Amino acid sequence: MPTRRQVIIGAAASAVSALAPSAPAIARAKPKVVIVGGGAGGASVLNLVSAVARGALDITLIEPQRALTTCYYSNLHLGGVREMETLRFGFDAIAARPGVSVVHEAAAAIDSGKREVRLTNGAVVAYDRLVLSPGIALDYASVPGWSREAEDAMPHAWTAGAQTALLKRRIDAVPDGGLIVMIAPPNPYRCPPGPYERASMMAQALTKASKTRARIVILDAKDKFSKQPLFQQGWEQHYPGMIEWQPPAVHGGVKGVIAATMSVETDFETYRDAALVNVIPKQTAGRIAIEAGLTGANGFCPIDPFTMKARGHNAIFILGDACDGGDMPKSAFSANSQAQVVAEAIAHELLGGAAPQIAYRNKCWSLIAPGDSVFVGGEYEPTEAKIREKAGEISGLRDTPETRRTNAEDSEGWYAGLTSTLYL
Repeated sequence: MPTRRQVIIGAAASAVSALAPSAPAIARAKPKVVIVGGGAGGASVLNLVSAVARGALDITLIEPQRALTTCYYSNLHLGGVREMETLRFGFDAIAARPGVSVVHEAAAAIDSGKREVRLTNGAVVAYDRLVLSPGIALDYASVPGWSREAEDAMPHAWTAGAQTALLKRRIDAVPDGGLIVMIAPPNPYRCPPGPYERASMMAQALTKASKTRARIVILDAKDKFSKQPLFQQGWEQHYPGMIEWQPPAVHGGVKGVIAATMSVETDFETYRDAALVNVIPKQTAGRIAIEAGLTGANGFCPIDPFTMKARGHNAIFILGDACDGGDMPKSAFSANSQAQVVAEAIAHELLGGAAPQIAYRNKCWSLIAPGDSVFVGGEYEPTEAKIREKAGEISGLRDTPETRRTNAEDSEGWYAGLTSTLYL
């Protein structure tokens, strides 16, 4: 029986396919759609548009990685709940779709006047419509003393792959009684509940290894965080005494880190000789969006909430973690939802289909312990100012263990449905 999420994905594909023109193909050169980024946002647009176009569009995916490791669900690998191989996906199935080409190079520059994307190898790819889903860039200067050179000693693992594997090794090497210091980022950032699910999975891995005297200190840049009561209840239930969360009022601010001594200095205390320091820094839109002049004051890309187009650019769409999504959090679910609006807009403009039906949704699950999953979700609508939340839902503190297990099963079904639809 298909999961609820698989039904949602199928309904989205059906909705977009209804936009395909019934008339014969237009007798001219195929319109060119270029998609930068093969993650949840870019791959979702490609999946939906290619299904509609049936070869009537020339679609190019620009993605430097030959195999993608999903950031969503990577925390579960840290907790020993998922093997790394289950998070990796290639692009062969995408490249086999009619009218689709996959270019494994990075985008270096965008010329919006000429409607061209220049690649790092010097090649130029022309477009009629450009979809940007480049994810995030890390602000290495946002944590004093931290740098690209320090990220191996103090990993971030906020872009998945080698950093995820490194952080997993470091967690497994923490001794019983060892100290883990996590530096959590300011808003806005990728996956609002992510640092706290990560702390849960760190504690899960340590508990499974009988290292219950280890301690995890979270130095947060925020006064509160997503699903806070649910996480804190879960920590007390599953990992009593292991996880300590500190808001700025408690630690006074992170003044600096020293990778050589694994030290973190705050206004009130210096943590020395930590077994592990996990630095999750401030974030911005991916570098290509910044260099193209598409970002706003907060480092992310302002968009038209009705179309997901970059403000002031009629042929460029931006979605996923790189966009300023208003009330929508930065998540794979959000990116997949935004992709439907983008795909419908492209089909309308290039294939003569119906105008887009605009509705945005999000749902984020977080695993606190095996079989104990909580969620937050919402429905959103476009306004002139931003994408606005119109309804929300969240797990309850009094939910039964059966409900929490069902949440975990729903999450697994969503992940399997999304990734199989996009990459397999």
